[in-house]
Amino acid sequence: MTTLAPGFLWGAATAPHQVEGNNVNSDWWQNEQHVPGMDPSGDAIDSYHRYPEDMRLLAEAGLNAYRFGIEWARIEPLPGRFSRAELAHYRRMIDTALGLGLTPVVTLHHFTGPRWFNWLADDAIERFEAYVRQAATILGDVEWVCTINEPNMLALMTSMSLATVSDEADKWMSPTLEGAARPVLPAPDPQVGRRLAEAHHAARDILKKHTDAAVGWTVANQALTATPGNEAELREVRYVREDLYLEAARGDDFIGVQSYSSQAVDENGVVPHPQSPDTTLTGNAYRPDAIGIAVRHTWETTGGVPILITENGIATDDDTRRIAYTSEALTHLYACVDEGIDVRGYLHWSALDNYEWGHWEPTFGLIAVDRETFERHPKPSLTWLGEVARRGGEL
Repeated sequence: MTTLAPGFLWGAATAPHQVEGNNVNSDWWQNEQHVPGMDPSGDAIDSYHRYPEDMRLLAEAGLNAYRFGIEWARIEPLPGRFSRAELAHYRRMIDTALGLGLTPVVTLHHFTGPRWFNWLADDAIERFEAYVRQAATILGDVEWVCTINEPNMLALMTSMSLATVSDEADKWMSPTLEGAARPVLPAPDPQVGRRLAEAHHAARDILKKHTDAAVGWTVANQALTATPGNEAELREVRYVREDLYLEAARGDDFIGVQSYSSQAVDENGVVPHPQSPDTTLTGNAYRPDAIGIAVRHTWETTGGVPILITENGIATDDDTRRIAYTSEALTHLYACVDEGIDVRGYLHWSALDNYEWGHWEPTFGLIAVDRETFERHPKPSLTWLGEVARRGGEL
């Protein structure tokens, strides 16, 4: 049996905008009101008020970690006006997790920011630094902090956001859903990516000074592979989509790997996901082996930065399929550990069925939610993953 690192984290993850509800001061809330075809988040699943129940369900199942975010738009709804009440709210979340035996893995920016903020503004880095300093006041004893979630996706979304405030709002595309109209996401702008790397390094410096946390960021890993003869094209495509961000993680305490599926690269670039009966609810190919491809590439590109799986899962309404996918994904992850790669934990995406960036249909959760009553219904996959955790990873 694979020997996992001492204190290996077994948990699940959420993002504040996707679960909290009524995040009215965020840029995403603003987009939801203007973009044709985008479902509103509304009350989401009311985790802003129901987080103690959500955490308790994870802990009682046998998990020992919970990744969640703190929402910048709540903490700083107006420039320079910080809410002590909201900081206290997120501190209560941290204390609740700790009290239940869950290690909190806290994300500072998970796609959403205040509606007044723009990553392309001249003072963007300084504004982010000011927010991080305030966040650091509640993070002193938190062991794991992610500065920015999937900066490669955020760079793409920052460019797309320009369309939402123009007469091109109908050109907005969900960052998580594939389809016939958009078989492959555009490449993120490297200039935006380098700015996000600068922001990450600035935040890392602040957090290392004011907290004891291990600090890193998370990258969306597409587990890209070359078709025969297209290795050079793969290197070019992968740099713009992933490696710029992986290289920026060199010197971090950890790197968050976020893996769902794999795609090939041919002479024309990224090949669309093949459509088949195995296609997931987001249009991705069913590829539980992607996690192994992603972990090995991340380990090589970062030069051996410890790895935390911060997201891995499948969009499906068949929970038996979720268990099968996750079981096979863990088998591939264990193979990486056996090769000597330093993996510190596995956090499943997601803890609950939630708002999926403009849509409600894709369900990733270990826990189902009645959106009328907000009643939580744990799925068999939660029990299964909790038992894996209790057995120390034995499948």
